[in-house]
Amino acid sequence: MIQPELPVPGPAYRILTPRLVLRCWEPRDAPALKAAVDASLAHLAPWLAWARNEPTSVQDKIDLLRTWRGQFDLDRDFVYGIFGPDERWVIGSSGLHTRVGAHAREIAYWIRVEQIGRGYATEATAALTRVGFEIEHLTRIDIRVAVDNERSANVPRKLGYTHEATLRRRDPTPHGTLRDVMLWTMLADEYPASPAATLPIEAYDAAGRRIL
Repeated sequence: MIQPELPVPGPAYRILTPRLVLRCWEPRDAPALKAAVDASLAHLAPWLAWARNEPTSVQDKIDLLRTWRGQFDLDRDFVYGIFGPDERWVIGSSGLHTRVGAHAREIAYWIRVEQIGRGYATEATAALTRVGFEIEHLTRIDIRVAVDNERSANVPRKLGYTHEATLRRRDPTPHGTLRDVMLWTMLADEYPASPAATLPIEAYDAAGRRIL
């Protein structure tokens, strides 16, 4: 008797959406990542602490991407590059981060400055929300956004996340002070009725096998 094949487990190394490719970063992406970050520094620095240490060299980016790839392969953390369909240039970066506890992830995202306003952050976040609940079988996904970053807050709002709390004085500003952060959350039983669940995607594992 031929035994049925078992479902292929995650993680998803490559995700296709209608307009984007999200995939595990590779060291060869270092020049494209540097170009995207360097072009966007004035936009990113007010919101992302790591951007205040930029620019860094291509070699620094290679070392960083090797670290991200290693963490991905070991199931420790999952950072994704956001690319156009031909993967020749970097639109931004996102991730399903493991820093919020068991059976949960935090999605974070940034988009290069000239691509802002095209809905790419929303599309990428919807894709990772689907992956989180349908492949990783999470119980919760969090998104944290500075209270004065209205553009970023629109992403979880559009996708059906709940503004669960405002955490006071949690995020360092470029001026050395602390600002409040909104915590947006989606639970597993809320996901099926959310706008995020309607985005068509394909997802593939490290061997290129389709898993969603």
